[in-house]
Amino acid sequence: MTAAERAALPGARRVVVKVGSSSISGENSAKIQPIVEAIAASHARGTEIVLVSSGAIATGMPFLALDARPTDLATQQAAAAVGQNVLIYRYQAALRAFEIVAGQVLLTAGDLENPTHRSNARRAMERLLGLRILPIVNENDTVATHEIRFGDNDRLAALVAQLIGADALILLSDIECLYTRPPGEPGARPIDTVEYGDDLSGYEFGSVVVNSVGTGGAATKVSAARLAAASGIGVLVTSADLVDDALTGAAVGTWFAPNPTPGDVASTGPLPVAAAAVEP
Repeated sequence: MTAAERAALPGARRVVVKVGSSSISGENSAKIQPIVEAIAASHARGTEIVLVSSGAIATGMPFLALDARPTDLATQQAAAAVGQNVLIYRYQAALRAFEIVAGQVLLTAGDLENPTHRSNARRAMERLLGLRILPIVNENDTVATHEIRFGDNDRLAALVAQLIGADALILLSDIECLYTRPPGEPGARPIDTVEYGDDLSGYEFGSVVVNSVGTGGAATKVSAARLAAASGIGVLVTSADLVDDALTGAAVGTWFAPNPTPGDVASTGPLPVAAAAVEP
């Protein structure tokens, strides 16, 4: 059953959790352990979890002696090829204590647009979940093109949540919640709840940005959250440091209430973007 509010997350049947590159790479690579611990606790309660994890390029960078995110596609693909292997190893090492096995699923946007590929992806993930395996999904950055540069997997996470009929989607970020404007600006206020159909035109969300390890920004999270919410999936946007609180239904982050009648999706208007704004 769809999680209609935060408090329902502990009892959700199926939840997609998305974590970004900056939360698990470089000096933050140790954060994989607490993220896995929170997921394992939810798994033990009976919730089926799918983890959408960015970080292949960022994880591969040190092995290619790169001190900044590469700008050319070929080097991005090379870094992803190396980093994806290391990333999955780190997750599996952290999961071992909980006797949970990870299953790697690499997708591109095209896979979810092609009916045959989409059906195959759904069947594979359904079977993994049925076997109590933790699917770890990432964009197939080694063969992807423009997908590498936009969204930091936020949109992919929303599409995966739709694909498997998730009850909720949790988008983990570097900040505790979303704000009415970039949090460094005067007058920025935290947003607790976005009801379905709320007009967000008065808010300013940071544009898609590329930092030293990944891509993303508040704008991509809002866009992905509205996409999932329109399909009847409740969405929580919060910090990776609060993942355990999020999965246990604590009053953290920004909650996007799901469409109560997802068969009749209404337009919620264009996404406002502040061109110069950057998510910290």
